[in-house]
Amino acid sequence: MASTPDLHPRTLPPSWTSPDAGGVMQEAHDALESYKKKDSLKVVVRFKAVGNAPIMRQNFYKITASNRFQAVIQFLRKELGWKAGDPLFTYINLAFSPAPDDTVSNLFKSFATDGHLIVNYSTTAAWG
Repeated sequence: MASTPDLHPRTLPPSWTSPDAGGVMQEAHDALESYKKKDSLKVVVRFKAVGNAPIMRQNFYKITASNRFQAVIQFLRKELGWKAGDPLFTYINLAFSPAPDDTVSNLFKSFATDGHLIVNYSTTAAWG
């Protein structure tokens, strides 16, 4: 099969080829680097048992805001002494189950109550 010449050659956007393109590229690079940095900010997470789940002796913990919610689930399993195969259902504010890849900071910004992110946990599915 013969190739046909490209009738519409692609060109770079003017902002990439202008004399100030280095400044734009540097700004983009700086933004990317700041996004990659780990946020050391901590948020208070309060764990509340639901149903027949065991109650924790200490239920307030400071957790790094940049962590994924999966880290909160793993931490909770460790604190309760549960294995990976043991059933554990987590909910935010008795309302919904967050995705494991949600960040703690996003959940905190959206659903914090009195300065705490309330995480309810159960051994059985408590809400749809």
